[in-house]
Amino acid sequence: MEPSVLLLLALLVGFVLLLVRGYPKARGHLPPGPRPLPLLGNLLQMDRGGFLNSFKRIREKYGAVFTVHLGTRPVVMLYGTEAIREALVDQAEAFSGRGTIAVVEPIFRDYGVIFSNGERWKVLRRFSLATMRDFGMGKRSVEERIQEEARCLVEEFRKSQGAPLDPTFLFQCITANIICSIVFGERFDYKDRQFLRLLYLFYQSFSLISSFSSQVFELFSGFLKYFPGTHRQISRNLQEILDYIGQSVEKHRATLDPSNPRDFIDTYLLRMEKEKSNQHMEFDHQNLLISVLSLFFAGTETSSTTLRYGFLLMLKYPHVAEKVQKEIDQVIGPHRLPTLEDRTKMPYTDAVIYEIQRYSDLVPIGVPHKVTKDTLFRGYLLPKNTEVYPILSSALHDPQYFEQPDTFNPDHFLDANGALKKSEAFMPFSLGKRICLGEGIARNELFLFFTAILQNFSLSSPMAAKDIDLSPKESGFGKVPQTYQICFLAR
Repeated sequence: MEPSVLLLLALLVGFVLLLVRGYPKARGHLPPGPRPLPLLGNLLQMDRGGFLNSFKRIREKYGAVFTVHLGTRPVVMLYGTEAIREALVDQAEAFSGRGTIAVVEPIFRDYGVIFSNGERWKVLRRFSLATMRDFGMGKRSVEERIQEEARCLVEEFRKSQGAPLDPTFLFQCITANIICSIVFGERFDYKDRQFLRLLYLFYQSFSLISSFSSQVFELFSGFLKYFPGTHRQISRNLQEILDYIGQSVEKHRATLDPSNPRDFIDTYLLRMEKEKSNQHMEFDHQNLLISVLSLFFAGTETSSTTLRYGFLLMLKYPHVAEKVQKEIDQVIGPHRLPTLEDRTKMPYTDAVIYEIQRYSDLVPIGVPHKVTKDTLFRGYLLPKNTEVYPILSSALHDPQYFEQPDTFNPDHFLDANGALKKSEAFMPFSLGKRICLGEGIARNELFLFFTAILQNFSLSSPMAAKDIDLSPKESGFGKVPQTYQICFLAR
């Protein structure tokens, strides 16, 4: 037989084997969903607008719980408040596993407090929560740090003398400095070149992770990882941040005083030393680096992006900003910084911040989960390690809970008497055992920064309110607002 014919036969056999291997095998009894193609999964059902639009359309046919094949992987989607709460709260332990995000998996690789699983995750989460509490989260000391940062920000805005500016990096500076004070034991000047470089890397990475190309990579990462693309830029960015963290850890190691730990890194190093004889120890160097990266990234980007959305919304709806300022004037006045105690007397301001978080919908498809055991859910059998996407956007825009889900309206969180009204559908930090570690500190930051800025400044935009575009620049894993200019005019 001719060599060319043999080669052709070999290629044909290889292709058939790929089809057979690539076709998803029925495991358990998964929820219904569109029939997948071999290797391609549900590519034909994917919308050019990205995952969220695609899942919305599929949900219309298959209901609140359905299966989508991302490439060859079957992923169960939870759509709507009831389905998400039933899984993440009512069956919290079973749904407490962490799935992967393909573009960051080469860096995180099941290390650290956010992307690890099993005993490693439980140990690191307990340690991280306790340590962050010790260094201020939920205590008055963190309130004082936020107030000090707010004071610095107000001074920085005063220097602009009402000239238009892009607030992106200043909002990053203030949120990063709070988590830096807990993790690294220091804050940075807003003009520190190393600090600004790290913030740029975070900003660019969050945008790239949320891009359409990263969603395509999620479908075919096994193939696309061998080619150039945004995934490589993300890895380079995160590796550069890891290198900085590694240098900081070595400085901490060289100056460590066991009787006086200064921050998260010191406390972790002491725990490493204490448990070094434990064969099953999770407190190793790699878990330290990735945990710090996780806290640093999440603690900076989520709150700063929420603030950016918030002030873009205030430019779009100036009457809302004016009502907030009226409440600030009545409760706080002009001569002292806002405190967390003020929040209970400021229901309208609190409702506005809740509505900013709901409307901005920062992590629309949620961070992926997976089931930790074979799990019966709504009559379906989800085999152990099945990936699950809790579509948080579907709760934050649930018409059963929000009268005008696609409209920015603080009344969503106010009762008939003007008091703050909570909602079961409000889950911007997710729910259950994987709820955001920094929820408490983020809520405190948003209130204190938002009120301090509006206490001191009126807002103005170079463009008319009707022309302000609220549609996101990127919408994938996260939502990234359009860049914009804002004027802070001293009151």
